[in-house]
Amino acid sequence: MSGLENYGMDKGSMMDSEDRIEKAVDIYISAEAVRDMKHKKNTEDFNTETMKTKTPQHTGSDCVRNRSSRAAAVCLGLLCVLLLTAVIVLCVHIHTLSTNYTEERDQIRINITNLKEERDELIINKKNLTNERDQLLNKNKNLTNELQFHDGWTYYQSSFYYLSNEEKSWTESRRYCTARGADLIIINNKEEQDFVKNISNGTSVWIGLTDSEVEGRWKWVDGSSLNSSFWWSGEPNGRSSQNCVLTVDHDRRWPYILGWLDDPCDRAYQWICEKNISQLILPYEHHTPFLKQV
Repeated sequence: MSGLENYGMDKGSMMDSEDRIEKAVDIYISAEAVRDMKHKKNTEDFNTETMKTKTPQHTGSDCVRNRSSRAAAVCLGLLCVLLLTAVIVLCVHIHTLSTNYTEERDQIRINITNLKEERDELIINKKNLTNERDQLLNKNKNLTNELQFHDGWTYYQSSFYYLSNEEKSWTESRRYCTARGADLIIINNKEEQDFVKNISNGTSVWIGLTDSEVEGRWKWVDGSSLNSSFWWSGEPNGRSSQNCVLTVDHDRRWPYILGWLDDPCDRAYQWICEKNISQLILPYEHHTPFLKQV
């Protein structure tokens, strides 16, 4: 009996223990469920609060990004406009330079053409002048030969000289020279004076110097003033009675005189005519006699 009772008691105790365990499990499960629900709610509340807190910040960042994007777009647009303007200005400048270079090139070509034409003209002129020079040299040679071997003319330093064989007054002597396109000699320097001395052969000859217009103012027959003179000592001394000049070289009448002296113009002496080469070219060119008026 006692065993049955113990068994019954044990069995009842076991059932009570199982009930308690089941209840404890249910309570634990219920507690877990409540805790989970509470955690979920807290999580949702936290997320809600977080969203509320973060939403304004995210909105501000988006605004900043939007402003930055617009500013970047504006800057890029301005940069494109500036770049386009620079390209247009550069194109206009290049076009202007190209136009100027084209005009300068054309002008240079025109100048080159003009210079070529001028060069050709100069070549032609040079050729013509060379021909004229050769012709003048031939004429000069012919004239030189003609005057040297006819009528006693002598060539010296671009002039022809004629020493007379007869004697005449100063006026008649000059008339003889001018009738032949010459005039009485004009002595410009010592070399020419020595030349006269050599061709005069120790005689006295009239030269083209006189003061017949104004006493004491000696002039050559071409109107030029006296610069170089070769007066003999004490000459001129004739005053108004001796207005014409002759050069003396140990003349038998004045064996001691060597140089110029004045004498009356109506006395008769030999004379020397002079004709410059320039006086011969023009008359020879036109084949007409050249007469220098007295």
